Amino acid sequence: MSDAQPIRSRGTGLSIGARIVAVVLLAAIGAVGAWFQRDAPGRSAEPRTEFTANNPPAGLPTAVTTGQHLRWSRCTSPPTARTGYDCAVMKAPLDYRKPAGRTIDVALIRRKATGPNDRRIGSLVLNFGGPGVSGVIGLPEFLDEYEPFLDRYDLVSFDPRGVGATIPVRCGRTADDTGYDGAEACAKHSGALLPYVGTSHTARDLDLMRYLLGDERLHYFGVSYGTALGAVYAHLYPSHVGRLVLEASVDPTEDLNEDQVSQVKAVQAAFDRFAAHCAAHISHCPTGDGPEEAARRMARLADRLEKTPAPTGGGGNLDADDLAYAVSDHLDLGTDGWSPLAEALTALIDHNDGGPLSKGAGDLGSADRAPAPSDSSRAALVAITCADSSLRPDLERLDRDEARVKAASPVFGAAWSNGVYLCYDWPFDGERATLQVNADGAAPVLVVGGTGDPITPYPGARHMARALGDGVGVLLTAEEEGHGTYPQNRCVTEAVDTYLRTGRTPAVGKVCRGSMS
Repeated sequence: MSDAQPIRSRGTGLSIGARIVAVVLLAAIGAVGAWFQRDAPGRSAEPRTEFTANNPPAGLPTAVTTGQHLRWSRCTSPPTARTGYDCAVMKAPLDYRKPAGRTIDVALIRRKATGPNDRRIGSLVLNFGGPGVSGVIGLPEFLDEYEPFLDRYDLVSFDPRGVGATIPVRCGRTADDTGYDGAEACAKHSGALLPYVGTSHTARDLDLMRYLLGDERLHYFGVSYGTALGAVYAHLYPSHVGRLVLEASVDPTEDLNEDQVSQVKAVQAAFDRFAAHCAAHISHCPTGDGPEEAARRMARLADRLEKTPAPTGGGGNLDADDLAYAVSDHLDLGTDGWSPLAEALTALIDHNDGGPLSKGAGDLGSADRAPAPSDSSRAALVAITCADSSLRPDLERLDRDEARVKAASPVFGAAWSNGVYLCYDWPFDGERATLQVNADGAAPVLVVGGTGDPITPYPGARHMARALGDGVGVLLTAEEEGHGTYPQNRCVTEAVDTYLRTGRTPAVGKVCRGSMS
């Protein structure tokens, strides 16, 4: 399941798949927290003791378990990782049903712990959302978010299957093209890989990774789509669960199209709260005197942009779909995005200047909060999403689903509605309609949800905690606007930090007050 399935069609002459995926990336890759920069601490001069584990994944040949050792060396790319990071390649079976067959190379990156050996817990494996986000690129980008844990953990991330340097999916016009030209191109250039890039396969890679990192149990922090990966891991390997944080959780009970409806309702609700605030607190509010007037003004603006897109500078234009996604980007930022959104909408409405709206969220550190989308990440997003989802309704059902999405939001429904067609012509079957995450017997898993999250709506966190099983899923609620609450909310940060350092979960039913309190 991807973080978000809204579809943004940009340009003409593309296949339906290409038009769909060309606009999914911003919300789907996003989902990781608002990041800020600090200098990393110096490394400890104490000789390092390497950990070893005695519980290799069952059923795998010794060539990839006890016979394999990660060879860490200085990273050569990305440029941001050339100082202070180590990189390695892990061999993993392409098909875990045939573990002695073909292997793949999984790209890993590590920032070594700086604290004393006797306090080091192990490795904390990070997934920054997506699907389609490179962890090798992401760890240097987001180090400051997790830097406080370097006294207790090595910080480790990786490129999941289909992403970056790990069997990258190719869906362009040629085998070397990293763009996305539709499902037929994916089958032509990457058909041998597509059945093996889904989340359950990556979860099995995680368990092999855990063992090779020397940990008896997996310690993990997953954001947005990363919560799906962490929860599937817990289901497959409950006895190997260490300290797992699932932040801004997806809903494991909803299929791809149900998720689409839930998300567009949540984005609309976030916009309505912005409009109410704007009317009450911002002079010359561009959305008028409240949510109802805001919907009418946005409809008129969308009609205007549909006929004549607004210039954004540098030869770009902002059309009606772009309007919806740019507004959503600001809402992802929570209340920090409200004042810039009001200013950007004023520039667009009064001066036909689309620049502030289209660029503003990125300049603020957009809640997409992931490395800049690449052409290859578009292909990876579709490939992983459609490998996971078995939903393949006919066109009649898809038309009904499209109408449901449109009806769910007067401001965002039209732009989001094409998302129902994401896997329509995908050439391979998907695994399941919904995630399987029950993890009876696992150690407690901390699930964090924000009540105002417009990308992974709060009910999904409640459903995730319940689906993990009694005594396993522990829900921490934050009364916050925006996509993701760590580390923006101090109460959430304290609870997560305590859990990862000590294993103690917050009290059942704990609620952290925030911007919505």
